[in-house]
Amino acid sequence: MLYGLISRKSLIAVMTIVVILLMMPLFLSRFYVYLLSLILITGLLATSLNLVLGYGGMYQFHHAVFYGTGAYTFALILTKTGLPAWNAFVAAPIVAGVLGLVMGWICVRLSKLYFGMLQISLGSLVWAIVFRWYSFTGGDDGIHGCTMPALSSITDAYYFTLGATVICLIVMYLIVNSPFGRIFQSIRDNPERSEAVGVNVRLHQIIGLVIAAFFAGIAGALFVTVEGCAFPDLLFWTLSLEILIMCLLGGWFTFLGPMLGAAIIISLRTMAGIHTEYWTLILGIVLMLLIFFLPEGVLGFVESKIRKSERETKFFQKT
Repeated sequence: MLYGLISRKSLIAVMTIVVILLMMPLFLSRFYVYLLSLILITGLLATSLNLVLGYGGMYQFHHAVFYGTGAYTFALILTKTGLPAWNAFVAAPIVAGVLGLVMGWICVRLSKLYFGMLQISLGSLVWAIVFRWYSFTGGDDGIHGCTMPALSSITDAYYFTLGATVICLIVMYLIVNSPFGRIFQSIRDNPERSEAVGVNVRLHQIIGLVIAAFFAGIAGALFVTVEGCAFPDLLFWTLSLEILIMCLLGGWFTFLGPMLGAAIIISLRTMAGIHTEYWTLILGIVLMLLIFFLPEGVLGFVESKIRKSERETKFFQKT
């Protein structure tokens, strides 16, 4: 099924990347294995945002609230119940998806910028509850000591994260290229015409939001698996802005662009953090350069150059 949706060259390239990622822990220190885990988790989160941003045309300005919800659900079940860790991992995306359903049902009544602003308001409300509810969520201290006994080392957590991320990316790719995904993209391009031909625009948008929230919840659970803790910053709007920049940087009209954007941003932030404390200044400069020189994102720019080269090659072959 997947082979019919992706070209042979692209499939070989993706498989090569996966093989390289599988071999990385053999050559890297624990810190870089941890960094790779964080890139995979954040890339998965950015890709889930891009489902509704790039493919749905919905201004999801507070996607981090679903990420944090998944993380806190996972951490709370681990620390406050006797349920197995795998039950907590399953519950995390479900709770995030339910929150996505509630917020989506409220927000899709508005459009464009108003949709995004209302979502920021609702997401900030959820963050405030988590931040202030000391007896349940630990308040600004967060929840610590969340460990999965089956994953005793950072290498084990990395391989688990890699496997879960690859599976999620495959499922999301199939969704994007399914009939639902095609209709979702048509709503992005022209919601009025889609509604005129009988498409239930609001229903498709709500379903898209639930799907995106579900995968964001998985990313949140993976974060707790690697970090062993959850804290309120995971639900804060500034993280949502950073994820949005990752989508734009990598290419928000490409499927793997957000993964590339996450890799670039996290690597830059880590390297810059070693030498300077002015990371936000660097991020601002990167964003300005992106707007002026790469409006399609890095991967979008590369793909456009490849398509142009292929067209020129075919033209010269015909002549």
